[in-house]
Amino acid sequence: MSLTSTIAPVAPSAAPHHPAHPIGTPASTQRQFTAGRQYRIAVRVNSLDPISEAGLLVQLRQRPELRIAEAGEAASVVIAIADVVDEAATRWLTALHRADGTPVVLVVGQLDPRAMAGIIGSGVCGVLRRAEAGPDRLVRIVRAAAQGQGDMPPDLVRHLLDQVSLLNRTTLEPRGLSFAGLTERERDVLKLIADGLSTREVAMQLAYSERTIKAVLQSLTIRLNLRNRTQAVAYAVRNGWI
Repeated sequence: MSLTSTIAPVAPSAAPHHPAHPIGTPASTQRQFTAGRQYRIAVRVNSLDPISEAGLLVQLRQRPELRIAEAGEAASVVIAIADVVDEAATRWLTALHRADGTPVVLVVGQLDPRAMAGIIGSGVCGVLRRAEAGPDRLVRIVRAAAQGQGDMPPDLVRHLLDQVSLLNRTTLEPRGLSFAGLTERERDVLKLIADGLSTREVAMQLAYSERTIKAVLQSLTIRLNLRNRTQAVAYAVRNGWI
């Protein structure tokens, strides 16, 4: 259930009319001053608990930096409220984000740190425990989300990094993989090709046969759905893999 309300800034009568949220205005530029007026970040609140939603809306309406998005208006940030993060809540968060690609800030009652990886994958870029969700803290995390930045409690970030490290040690490294999705041999091959070496020269440099190098490239291009090794190199460079 979602409650919406409109709080429009008051402009001097002599000033030209400016919409509170111009169509196409990037989220990162909404807080700017134009003709003496301050654009406020448009937010939408979603919660399965109407009482929690109503309470948060009261806080938001008191903040000049934010405003509640009008019905049918695209918000810059979605604030989601949940008591706990379980499988159903993660699906709900994912749907909120995928509806229009809007960044999601999660205000949560209880959060098991082990759920962090799933939360990040659902499109949540900010997490705030309900007990810590004071007005000033909430505004800061919404601002960060509107600017494309993340904001998480330090203890949750540390736990997430521990999960990533464990995944790397126990799953990826034993299989010769990395978070880039490339094996060490694939990275070596692509680096040399990016340097302008031919297939034969790459084989000599790495002490493999040409057939092996061709097989590596073929496997890589098929897996990444690319046409040739030139595209594979460009793709790897663009993603910062090599």
